[in-house]
Amino acid sequence: MHFPKVTLVGVGLLGGSLGLALKQRRLAGRVEGYVRREASIAECERLGVVDRATTDLLAAVREADLVVFCTPIAQMRALAEQCAPVLKSGALVTDVGSVKGSVVAELEPIVSKGGAQFIGSHPMAGAEKTGPAAARADLFERAVCVVTPGARTPERPLKLIEGLWTAVGARTLRLSPDQHDGLVARSSHLPHVVAAELANYVLSPAHPKEQPALCATGFRDTTRIAAGSPEMWRDIALANRKHLARTLGVFIEDLQEFQRALEAGDAKAMDEFFETAKHRRDQWVGNGGSVE
Repeated sequence: MHFPKVTLVGVGLLGGSLGLALKQRRLAGRVEGYVRREASIAECERLGVVDRATTDLLAAVREADLVVFCTPIAQMRALAEQCAPVLKSGALVTDVGSVKGSVVAELEPIVSKGGAQFIGSHPMAGAEKTGPAAARADLFERAVCVVTPGARTPERPLKLIEGLWTAVGARTLRLSPDQHDGLVARSSHLPHVVAAELANYVLSPAHPKEQPALCATGFRDTTRIAAGSPEMWRDIALANRKHLARTLGVFIEDLQEFQRALEAGDAKAMDEFFETAKHRRDQWVGNGGSVE
């Protein structure tokens, strides 16, 4: 697989990592990146995440064989509308967004009018650190990348997008956009909300000043993802609010059930709660910590 020109619309952790992987594996003739700030141009080129960076979106996208949107999802529609007139006929367009329903619904028709083909992607890889300086060429190795075709997506471009992610080390999984959003609401979006609330509540200045000193390794590990981009997670929560709100409702009900058992001093219920959690997590880790 080889793309003469790949354009990354947004060059942060995911975009920069994809750029490094494409270059390292010689999957692209050249990799260009669209960035919002002039200061980012020199940084991206110095780090080698792209061959050329620019603040000119149309110049970056023009003649690209593959365009990958790596911006916060709330920015994708406007950027797609801007660059649609210069999309190369037959070009492939994908993204790395954590929500697929709204992204596919919005970008698919815009890209199609430009004579290109949009297929949604979500590599399940990342970190709490952001920006091109955090990029790694091996970020996608052994990660699952969900590919979310629309109802009328042709098989050939779909296989090309799956081939792209396979070529940078990921394992692909096909799901509908709605299936994807329901699953990640539980496995990705809910944990972030929980981590953020733990940080908000436990580290609140309303508590005694000694409280932070008693927050050790377990607290640090549990709240690690709360250090992620607030802008990105705001967009994700709002875009997937239907599934996330439903998931939160069930989660809160489960916590309330635990609370009732705790207040009643129900040791049997406590044992079952913690034993079930340990068993399920141990089983998940034993299976490789992901989908096979």
